[in-house]
Amino acid sequence: MSFTHLSHSASVFGGSYIQHRSQPYLSPQLTYIAKMTLNGADNLTFTPYIQETVRLNPLNVPQRYVRTEEEMEKGLYMPHLSSQLPIIDFAMISNGNKEELLKLDIACKDWGFFQIVNHGMERELMQRLKDAVAEFFEFPIEEKNKYAMPPDDIQGYGHTSVDWSDHLVLIVHPTRFRKPQFWPENLKDTIEEYSSEIQRIGEELINSLSLILGLEKHVLVGLHKEVLQGFRVNYYPPCNTPEKVLGLSSHSDARTIAIVMQDDNVTGSEIRYKGNWVPITPIPGALVVNVGDVIEILSNGKYKSVEHRAMANKNKRRTTYVSFLFPRDDAEIGPFDHMIVDENPKMYKEITYGEYLTHMRKRKSEGKKHINAIKIHEWIRE
Repeated sequence: MSFTHLSHSASVFGGSYIQHRSQPYLSPQLTYIAKMTLNGADNLTFTPYIQETVRLNPLNVPQRYVRTEEEMEKGLYMPHLSSQLPIIDFAMISNGNKEELLKLDIACKDWGFFQIVNHGMERELMQRLKDAVAEFFEFPIEEKNKYAMPPDDIQGYGHTSVDWSDHLVLIVHPTRFRKPQFWPENLKDTIEEYSSEIQRIGEELINSLSLILGLEKHVLVGLHKEVLQGFRVNYYPPCNTPEKVLGLSSHSDARTIAIVMQDDNVTGSEIRYKGNWVPITPIPGALVVNVGDVIEILSNGKYKSVEHRAMANKNKRRTTYVSFLFPRDDAEIGPFDHMIVDENPKMYKEITYGEYLTHMRKRKSEGKKHINAIKIHEWIRE
């Protein structure tokens, strides 16, 4: 994987003056995926922190956050379907249980999302991360700004879109991509421990996906060349008019899988299912998993990288803890030969992951526009 280096430079972001040091940095492709992961868009516009906006005036909803009716309405709200979201026993699929692997196969085909239980991560660790993150977001703005994301970077604390949320974004694996200056002191040890557990869970999930795709267990992990992991906290303050804003815009994920820990008592994440929106009801101790574009491409569309979004809440703040796993940018991705059959002809071109991300740069990242653009018929048209 290639590296570039940041020169010594300084910038003002969120009221703080940031001094950059020359250091190993992400490849252009990896920089892009992290930007996509941050806010679903590669056109970054830095705006004031939402938490500070609410603190100064809880009734204020600046016009730039107000969405059009078309942006808000696309599909009906179907809360009664929330109970149908598949629940997968992680321990059983890890042991190769055929019935549970069949449930995973159906979940990836029909929903693109599922929740996992019995994953082996201690509840105490999960709560410790939630407590430490809550403590960080209650720090004075001057303290949080010590970790502010510079305009030319993709790690750190910031708010970079018209979504009603603030973020803390870090690359956690491999360690050579870490930037310690953006790791808050009160979070360092807990994120280290949590991300190690997520790496274990994530790679085992990818192994299970390999099996249900009809491959040997470790083929998918090997295809990645290296399974990279990023970590993003989404902090959604209360909003006086939640029906007019989006906590996170509708998008699908340009990665392999995402693993999400939610708050136990506040619902806000929604997935698109058969054209409508279904909330993901939190299950205490469970983790939410979604299939990303990489799996949709490799499976030739059998498994779905599904649009999802986050809604704001009028009375409660909400936090999600998102871990995303993806390949090295020189990893080859394209439909496996055995997934191409007469009734399901080849849908996607073979490209490297980095080429896919480069192609995505040229397109607006709304919904599934980026992955639809590399389907064979669309590619030929260009």
